[in-house]
Amino acid sequence: MLRAAAAVFAEEGYVPSSLAAISKRAGVSNGALHFHFENKKALARAVEDQAADAVRRLVQPAHGAETGALQAVVDATYGLLGSFLDDIVVRAGFELGSQHALGPEARMLHVWHEWVDQTLHRAKAEGQLAPGVSPGDAAKAVVAVTVGLRVLAVGDPRWLAERRIAAFWELLLASIAAEPGRIRVRPRSREQAHRGRSGARRPTAAAPRQDPARQ
Repeated sequence: MLRAAAAVFAEEGYVPSSLAAISKRAGVSNGALHFHFENKKALARAVEDQAADAVRRLVQPAHGAETGALQAVVDATYGLLGSFLDDIVVRAGFELGSQHALGPEARMLHVWHEWVDQTLHRAKAEGQLAPGVSPGDAAKAVVAVTVGLRVLAVGDPRWLAERRIAAFWELLLASIAAEPGRIRVRPRSREQAHRGRSGARRPTAAAPRQDPARQ
């Protein structure tokens, strides 16, 4: 039910969507849907909570990265931006938060911002940030750009191409890193690069989608 709701919220938005459309997508009756969720708002909150949990799981491996806190943030951006393609729940969580449909706090984006902020404070403690750089200000820049790239990619998937994410990091690291040359700005593996792709839908056999990371 939650994945069906996420698909409807991601495709239609919160306000135009209906419980009837969600129950049809889930293959259950309206009564069965109401048995688990009191109303559409409760269902959307559950989707947001799952999206926030997905982001927490995404940043856990990066949190313990042996390469340092600043590298962990770079690596995590590829995972987050790739998850907008691969995980319908994360995509729906972003859409719900960006529309402020459920209030001023976007839970998924709050989790992301909080983790980036904490990790950049750790980077400062490790001596990885340049003198005078505010971890809080740098965190806001990272979050703003990741959100902006996702918004722009709705109309043009190439905004999430690997080269564009890498170009952003080259620009930002030149301003905030104590030693920019020591931070890797591209994915460590082809698998991670694949996760940094973009697109609103998964490719299908009938309509193969070109990988913007190769463009």
